[in-house]
Amino acid sequence: MSRQAFPRRLRLLTAGDYRQVFETAVFKVHGKGLLALAVPNRLGHPRLGLVVSKKSLRRAVDRNRLKRLVRESVRLRQEQLPDVDIVVLARRGVGELDNAVLHRQLHGMWKRLAREARKRDGQPIATPGTADAPDAKDRRPARSPRHHVRTSPQGDA
Repeated sequence: MSRQAFPRRLRLLTAGDYRQVFETAVFKVHGKGLLALAVPNRLGHPRLGLVVSKKSLRRAVDRNRLKRLVRESVRLRQEQLPDVDIVVLARRGVGELDNAVLHRQLHGMWKRLAREARKRDGQPIATPGTADAPDAKDRRPARSPRHHVRTSPQGDA
């Protein structure tokens, strides 16, 4: 039986937990109307914290809907998420998104977070054609490294 609950151990509970994520965020993942900040933890599972202000969503029912959808998304994907503490911040415009769009946004954000965490840990990134490969629409062309060579205006002396 898989773990599908959302117990206290999967939540950021104290102000210190949130402060650590805000001050030392290693990963930043953007979605439409959402921002996720994350730092690695050594707990063996992800933890989630939510920041949804009245400024971003005026009505309590809308704030609660967003929090419920984010918690459900993490709960369903907790096995695929890296061992990080995540704080999801709501931004203006998030209230205009319906549930299906929010689910897609969150799914994409979790995939990008997992990819960034694998890159940082030095694990190989999935190759196209494998079960772990991202969808073609999620792939971005690789950037070439930027090498700057400074030369003096007079040339070499």
